[in-house]
Amino acid sequence: MDWDNLRYFLELTRSGRLAVAARRLGVDHTTVSRRVQALEAEVGQPLFSRDAGGHALTEAGRRLLPQAELMESACLAIEVQREASAAGLGERLSGLVRVGATEGFGTVVLAPALAALTRQHPNLAIDLLAVPRLVNLSRREADIVVTLERPSRGPYVFTRLTDYALRAYASRDYLAAHPPIASVDDLRRHGFVSYIDDLLFSRELHYLDELCRPERIALRSTSVLAQKEATAAGAGIAILPAFLADSDARLVPVLPEATRVIRTFWMTMPEEIRHLARMRATWDFLKARVEAGRGGLLAE
Repeated sequence: MDWDNLRYFLELTRSGRLAVAARRLGVDHTTVSRRVQALEAEVGQPLFSRDAGGHALTEAGRRLLPQAELMESACLAIEVQREASAAGLGERLSGLVRVGATEGFGTVVLAPALAALTRQHPNLAIDLLAVPRLVNLSRREADIVVTLERPSRGPYVFTRLTDYALRAYASRDYLAAHPPIASVDDLRRHGFVSYIDDLLFSRELHYLDELCRPERIALRSTSVLAQKEATAAGAGIAILPAFLADSDARLVPVLPEATRVIRTFWMTMPEEIRHLARMRATWDFLKARVEAGRGGLLAE
């Protein structure tokens, strides 16, 4: 059985859509379709049912999936051996590592760190998914992910990457135009900028529940970067990561000690790829860079 065809099968299984699978594989969607059709001809049965929602596995596809995943694991084991041999010969790191993270942390903290890593290893390529949602490891959307919640189960390795601080911020113009804030109780009478409750991707984003229940939410967004910009433009008060807001001269901390909230970032990757040299190097590099900048993350 052609392993290349199985690679396309696995990617389409995880993404559910030809276009998404094609982007991840770096090919045209017709190539994915052709490869899957070739595999179906080899198996002698349809592996996917196709409808407006995308591609879903048939019973034959579900039977094939664990066997394809075993072959994938075997190929990864061979790649580990190859990389170990290459390292013994002094060859440089190469290949692709896909890193997923929350939008603010990925943009402000990880992007500069990963840029430094690619300067050290010119043959290494990085995909950074800095998005306001959960990046799914089980669907192989990324190799390494940074999340707000500790993984509860699965064949993963993980580490507590860092704690970080958030606090209330507002623009100077907003504070000058509204009643003074002398205590947390005063916050209730102000408009807030926050997340859209029914679109929250983590329970760790319920910051306001720990501080106050404001009478009005002036603006909501799924994007923490959009929240920061709206706050700087005077829309209201927002609970923002210090690593994101402290460097913005347009923003002023509001009751910085009384509104301080601590959250944790966890870093996770699948057990089966942990020994790949490029994965291990990226993991260790990010851990060291984040630890070096921990004081800024905690706003100490």
